Amino acid sequence: MAEPTITGVFGSNAAQTATTLTIDKADLAAVGLTAAPSNTAESLLTAILLLAKGRLSQSAFDSNLDQSLTLTDGFQSIVQRDNGGTLENYRQIQVNVNFHTVDSSNLDPDNY
Repeated sequence: MAEPTITGVFGSNAAQTATTLTIDKADLAAVGLTAAPSNTAESLLTAILLLAKGRLSQSAFDSNLDQSLTLTDGFQSIVQRDNGGTLENYRQIQVNVNFHTVDSSNLDPDNY
């Protein structure tokens, strides 16, 4: 198979140039993002990770030697955060990002 493509991972409207990466918010609606001018950086990153998780799965990795990343579900748990002296319960949801490369001790984006 081939290396996963920009549109294959980030949606059909994704594009890149030498200096920019464009991801259309409409493509992120598939994972629940409601596009707005005020989307937070965290909501956008969450949507990008969820979209990639659906496209860079373990099963896709197993069938494609050119795929180097997998995004998989981690564990969910309840954690407590201090809210000014009051402990509040928060659900912690993990998404594991796994990088696969020929033996290398450094995480270098150019290797993927």
